[in-house]
Amino acid sequence: MTIHQDVLQHVPDLPCDVEGPVFREPWEAQAFAMAVAAHQQGLFTWPEWAAALSHEIKLAQAQGDPDTGETYYTHWLNALEQLVIGKGAITEQGLHELQEAWQRAAHATPHGQPIVLENDPGL
Repeated sequence: MTIHQDVLQHVPDLPCDVEGPVFREPWEAQAFAMAVAAHQQGLFTWPEWAAALSHEIKLAQAQGDPDTGETYYTHWLNALEQLVIGKGAITEQGLHELQEAWQRAAHATPHGQPIVLENDPGL
């Protein structure tokens, strides 16, 4: 079974075409890959993932998200953040610090070059 088939088995609403998951932006593919990697490392099961993603989608809908599919990976990323915090892989403060370091690295990275945390001038 491929990774995509494994994920699709547990997350049936994942936007896909015949080749697998569909991403509109590179960050969506990266969020997908991070969740797959966290699962492969045993951080959570796919049923736990599906429950976390479903929870995030329901929260967003309750706050007025029209559920057009355009925000799917935003919910995906929110679910991933909540799971890694909930599982103790990182603290909320640690996640916030990484997000800030990423932003600093992005601003310090020349246009067209890959953004890496090592580019954060604060490190």
